[in-house]
Amino acid sequence: MKKTLKYLAWACMVLALATPVALADEDKAVNDDAAVARSLDIFNSLYKELNTFYVDTIDAQKTIENAINAMLSDIDPYTEYIPAKETDEFMTLSTGEYGGIGSYLMERTVDGKKGVYISGPYEGSPAARVGLKTGDRIIMIDGDSTAGWSSDQVSKHLRGQANTHLTVTVVRPYDEDSVKTFSFNRETISVNPVPYYGVTRDNIGYIGLTSFNEKSAQQVREALIELKKDPRVKNIVLDLRGNGGGIVEGAIQVVGCFVPKGTQVLQMRGRDKSSERTYKTTVDPVDTDIPLAVLIDLGSASASEITAGALQDLDRAVIVGTRSFGKGLVQSTRNLPYDGMLKVTIAKYYIPSGRLIQEVDYSNRNADGSYKKTTTDSTAAKVFYTTHGRKVYEGGGIAPDIKIDPTEMKRIVYNIMRDHWDFDFATKYVAEHGNEIPNPSEFKVTDEIFNEFKAFIDPKKFEYDKVCEQQLATLRKTATFEGYMNDSTAAQFDRLEALLKHDLDHDLDMHRRDISYLLGQEIMERLYYNRGQVEHSIKDDDTLDKAKEMFDKPGEYARILNITPKKAKKTNKKKGK
Repeated sequence: MKKTLKYLAWACMVLALATPVALADEDKAVNDDAAVARSLDIFNSLYKELNTFYVDTIDAQKTIENAINAMLSDIDPYTEYIPAKETDEFMTLSTGEYGGIGSYLMERTVDGKKGVYISGPYEGSPAARVGLKTGDRIIMIDGDSTAGWSSDQVSKHLRGQANTHLTVTVVRPYDEDSVKTFSFNRETISVNPVPYYGVTRDNIGYIGLTSFNEKSAQQVREALIELKKDPRVKNIVLDLRGNGGGIVEGAIQVVGCFVPKGTQVLQMRGRDKSSERTYKTTVDPVDTDIPLAVLIDLGSASASEITAGALQDLDRAVIVGTRSFGKGLVQSTRNLPYDGMLKVTIAKYYIPSGRLIQEVDYSNRNADGSYKKTTTDSTAAKVFYTTHGRKVYEGGGIAPDIKIDPTEMKRIVYNIMRDHWDFDFATKYVAEHGNEIPNPSEFKVTDEIFNEFKAFIDPKKFEYDKVCEQQLATLRKTATFEGYMNDSTAAQFDRLEALLKHDLDHDLDMHRRDISYLLGQEIMERLYYNRGQVEHSIKDDDTLDKAKEMFDKPGEYARILNITPKKAKKTNKKKGK
C-alpha cells in the first residue's frame, strides 16, 4: 500500500510537470505564468482529493517529499531538496563548522546486533581530548540507551549548541574495563581541510586538500608560506585526489595562491545574461614561479576541477593522475518555507581556456532513458588552448598531463573493508601495541604485523563474493539444459571448480600491498588522526612518485607546460623582474 501511495505521489507530480507542456502547445508558451499556475492548482486539488477520499491514511510529509524528489530526479543529481532536518549537515559542508563533539560515526551490525561506533575523532576535538577512541560503541547518551538507533539519530543527539553539556557511555573492545563514561561539553567544531602538509621525496612540499570550505584557501596559503621557508622545498604538490569539491569561492582563492592577482579563473553562464558572472583572483599570490603539480583522480570533482583545470589552462601546474569526475555545473541554495532549502543548478562554469568540463549532458537522454555523456575522445571533442598554446578538450572532466593507470580494487580487499576486518584488527593492534608504534613517517606494516592480521581473520567467518562459483554453477545448469553435460564435461567442470576454489592464505599474500595500505591507514588514524593517515599514505604513492620523476628530469616540467625561454623572459618582465 505504501508503494502504491508513492507511485500516486509521483503520478501527481508528473501530471503537474506535464500539464504546462500540453498547455504550451495550446498557448505557444512553455513558461507561461498562467500555465504554471494552472498546473500547480491541479496538483494541489488532486492531492486534496487523495487526502480526503483515499482508502488509507496518507503520510503527507513523506508523500510530498517523494513527489518532490521524483520531480528533481528528472533534472540532474545536484538539484535537490534539503528538508529542515538536514540543513545543519548541509551548512557544515559549506562552512566547515558545527556544534558537537567532533567525530565521524559508523553504523554496523556485529553478531546480529546493530550499533553505532566512533569511527574517527577529529584531532584536537572534544571527543579526542576527553578520550573517546576509534572503535568505541556508543551505548548511551545523556542516560538514554542508543539501542536500535541509527547513526543519524546518534548524530542528532551528539550535536548541539557549543558549551552545552552531555554524557556519553561507550563499550571499548579489547579493554578490561570495557564500559566507559565520558562527561564533557560540546564545542564549535572546525573541520580542517588541510589535515597534513610537509616535505616529502627530499624536495617536494606536499599539501593535501580534502575539501573546499570557507577555510580552505587560508589553510592552503598558510601551508604554502610555511613550506617555502624550508630550504629543501624546490617544488610543490597540491593533492586534490578524493576531494569532491565545495564552495566555488574557495577554488578561486586557492588558484589565487599561485597566479597573479586579477587573473580570470572562471566564468558562469546560466539561462540569461543576468546570471553570467566572471571570477578573478582578488589577492596577491604566494608564489607564481615555483614548479607546481596537482594530483587528481576520479574522486576530484567540482571545485577541485575548477582548481586543477584553471591551473592547467593557465599553464601554471602539471596535472598528474587519472581523469577527474567531470562536474561543470554550479549550484546555489534557495530558502524554502518551514526551514527547508533547495540546492539548485543555476549555471555551467567555464575555465580560463573557455572549455566546459561537464561529463554528462543532463538535458539529453539516450533511447534507454540514460543520460548522454559528452565526448572524451580527443578526435571528436572540441579543442581549446592553454595560455602557452597546448591543446585541451571540452567535456569529460580534466585529463591529466601525466596519466596514471587507475587501480581497480580487488575483491578480497573490498571484502576486508566491507566486513571491517581491517578496522577491527587495527583497534585490537593499537590496544595491545600502542606504545610501540612509531610515527607515520617511520611506521611500516611489517611481516610480523601482516601475519598477525592473517591470524586475526577467522576463515569460517570470512565471506567472499563468490562470483566465480556462481557463474560456474550457472554454466553447469546451462550446459545441462542444452544437452552438453556428460561424464567428460562434468569432469572438466569439477576440475575447473577445484582450480577456482578460494585459498584465503594465498589470496591475502597475493594482495599484501593493498591490504597493508588499509592496515596502515587504520592504525595511523587511531594514533595520529587524519594527519597521520595522509603522512603515512604518501610514503608509498605511485602518483606522487610520478610527480617527483617529472620534477627531477631536467627540462621536463617546462616541456610539458610548453614554457620556452622567450615566454619565461616575457613573464618575468611583466612581473618587473
